[in-house]
Amino acid sequence: RGVPRGEQPRRIRNVLEEVKMLDWAHQKVGRFSKGMKQRIQIAAALVHDPEVLILDEPSTGLDPRGMAEVRAIVREQRKHGRLIFMSSHILSEVTDVCDEVALIDRGKLLFYDTLANVTARFSTGSAQVDAVFVRPLDPAQVTGTIAHLPGVKEVELLDPKRVRLGSPRGRLEQAQVLEALVALRLGLVSFKESTGALEDIYMQQIARGD
Repeated sequence: RGVPRGEQPRRIRNVLEEVKMLDWAHQKVGRFSKGMKQRIQIAAALVHDPEVLILDEPSTGLDPRGMAEVRAIVREQRKHGRLIFMSSHILSEVTDVCDEVALIDRGKLLFYDTLANVTARFSTGSAQVDAVFVRPLDPAQVTGTIAHLPGVKEVELLDPKRVRLGSPRGRLEQAQVLEALVALRLGLVSFKESTGALEDIYMQQIARGD
C-alpha cells in the first residue's frame, strides 16, 4: 500500500537485500526463526523508504546471533541517513548503535543528550574502556605490562581476549593509551568505551529518585 504497483517488485527486492533476507524471498514466514521474522518486520517498515524509522525493542527475545544481525541492520540504516528512534531495555545495545540517548524511569525522563555527553556528565573517576585482542592474553601481560602503561589507572581481565581499562576521559589521553596498546603488538582489534557504563549511570540515576 502506498507504493506504485510497478515499483513494488523492485522495492521488495531491495529491502529484502538490505536485511539479508533475499535468499528466503519465496519461503513461508511461518518457518522462519524469530530473528528472521524480526528482519522481515524491519523490511516491511522500509518498503516505503521512510525518512524516520521507529523500532520498538528490535532485539528482544533474540539469540546473540539474531541480536548482532539486527544491530548491523540498524547501523546500516544510519549510514543511509535515516533518523531512527529505537526503544530498548538492553543498554549495551543502546551504547553500540545510538548517537543520542534518553533514559526514562517509570514514565519520567531522566535525561536526554548525546551518548558521549551523558557518560562524561554522570560518570565519575576514570573512563571504562574495553580492549579486545585477537588471541588470548597471558595474565602476566595484563598485570605486568598493560597495567603499567601510561594513563592506565586500573585493569581487569574480563576473559582471555578482553580487558577493561580505567583510563582518563580526555580523547587525547585515551588516544595515547590506545597507541601504547598497539605498540605492544598483542593483536588489539577493538578499543571502545565499556557498554556497562550506561547501565551504571542508569542505576545511579534511578537510585537517586527512590
